[in-house]
Amino acid sequence: MARDFLTQRGNTGPTEQRAYRFEGRPDADQEQKLRQFIGAARFLWNRMLADWITSFEEKGKSDPVKTPAAYKKESGLEWLNDMDSLCLANVQLRFIQAINGFFDGETNYPKFKKKHSCKDSYTTNLANRENPNLFLDGCLLKLPKIKNPIKLRLHRKIRPGGILKNCTVTHEPNGKWYFSLVFEYPKIEVPKTAKEKDHSEIKAIGLDMSLPELYVDSDGNTPSYPKPYRKIAIKIAREQRRLSQMEPGSNNYKKQKIRIAKLHAKAKHQRTDFLHKQSHALTTQYDLICIEDLDMAAIKRSLSFGKSASDNGWGMFTRMLDYKADWYGCTIIRTSRWFPSSKTCCACGHVHKELKLSDRQFVCPQCGNAMARDHQAAVNILNEGMRLYLKNCSEAA
Repeated sequence: MARDFLTQRGNTGPTEQRAYRFEGRPDADQEQKLRQFIGAARFLWNRMLADWITSFEEKGKSDPVKTPAAYKKESGLEWLNDMDSLCLANVQLRFIQAINGFFDGETNYPKFKKKHSCKDSYTTNLANRENPNLFLDGCLLKLPKIKNPIKLRLHRKIRPGGILKNCTVTHEPNGKWYFSLVFEYPKIEVPKTAKEKDHSEIKAIGLDMSLPELYVDSDGNTPSYPKPYRKIAIKIAREQRRLSQMEPGSNNYKKQKIRIAKLHAKAKHQRTDFLHKQSHALTTQYDLICIEDLDMAAIKRSLSFGKSASDNGWGMFTRMLDYKADWYGCTIIRTSRWFPSSKTCCACGHVHKELKLSDRQFVCPQCGNAMARDHQAAVNILNEGMRLYLKNCSEAA
């Protein structure tokens, strides 16, 4: 069997990773196995958390987290031997990370995972490069402990020359299976295009987040954002009202929950697809992109912007810009969230402190400059970003 994308090479030199997410079409037997692995991962997490809490309450300190091998030796848990051992090992690693994150103040207290209420997924890894237990052959994915390969729907090409390092299997609430494949490649240093050009030749743009759209750029343009959730919000509300009239746990109740999940999945996939395409276009077209360092959590909590900000997807969009900028040699500059981009006149620099959020047109009381509020904010973000970039260049020199 030819094993595409698997290159036998040593760990020489720096590496980088890229992830691909594809829909899978497992048959009935494969689906049963995948459900068992997900259930085993959830069970082991809950058991580790329960044991950790018990030892902490009894002794005032927690015992070292037991390994999956130790749990397999306990009476009644022999069935764990039939599960994917790498899946269980990943549960232990993530549990330790959750505990350390809690004590470091970075994450909340770990919670028990309840079936149908938590994310159904598990992660497995490549164990041996010479005799791989995890590999992709064309559109067929071989997973550990599953006899036959699973057929994937490869909607995009995979960069050749990489090693499949791990795979995360996710069962979405709408019933579909997705497989996130992480490939490792030799690291290719992409030079920043802005550094290779004279400052006057740098192709730069400023982006101001706009809740009606995705953003307004410094040229006054806005992308045709589809607003996926807003388009189906009425339909989701109607289906949720029908769900509220059904008996919880009944077959009709379960079918209705899947209908609602499919609507949410449709909006999510449309949003992600648009953001991927838009971020790719920007990072390949411009040398320098200037954006604001916004606190999205605070924006969602304030002024009833929760749904609009979530449907906007600005946080996801900026994360895409960050890693794609590294791929294509683009530079991302973030201006301070306290920089008054909307209240500063881009013509004379006067700060119009009396400007209200409801004022969508900016008129400078000092010089009379008039333009759209978001457009002017994007121009100010571009100018501030260029100032910060030139400052960093002079300090580096």
